[in-house]
Order: sequence, then C-alpha cells, then structure tokens
Amino acid sequence: MIANDQELNVTLDRIAKFQRQVSHLRNVETNPKNYYGSVSGFLAEIDRMQLEVREYLSLHPAELATSAAEQCREPERPKTR
Repeated sequence: MIANDQELNVTLDRIAKFQRQVSHLRNVETNPKNYYGSVSGFLAEIDRMQLEVREYLSLHPAELATSAAEQCREPERPKTR
C-alpha cells in the first residue's frame, strides 16, 4: 500500500509510463491477438496500481498515520495463567 505522497507520485509516474507503453503498442501492433497478449500484463498492473492510488487518496492524512501505527504494532499474545 502507498504510505506517503512520495510513493503516490512514484506510483502515478509508473502508471503514466505503463499507459504510454500500452498506447505505443496499440499504434504499432498490427495483429489484435498479439496486441492483447502484449498489453494484458500492463493493463493488469495499471489496474492494481490505480486501486492502490484510490485507497491512499480515500484516507485523510490523519487516518494514514493511525493506520500505519496500527500496522507496526505487534499482535497481542493470549494471556496465560
């Protein structure tokens, strides 16, 4: 998951790079089957990264700090007698 604005910007840049690659392949690949085979991985990765961006942007910065702190905490051990 994206943890801060720097990671957000890196992810957005990566999405743009993948989109440019798909656009390039769309213009140069003449065989539809080859095109679909070439871009399917890029499109899946774009979808995954866009979901991460959406999740990050849906949280207020105060919630991000709370969420990060909770993830760093060790799980509680069951109490023994």
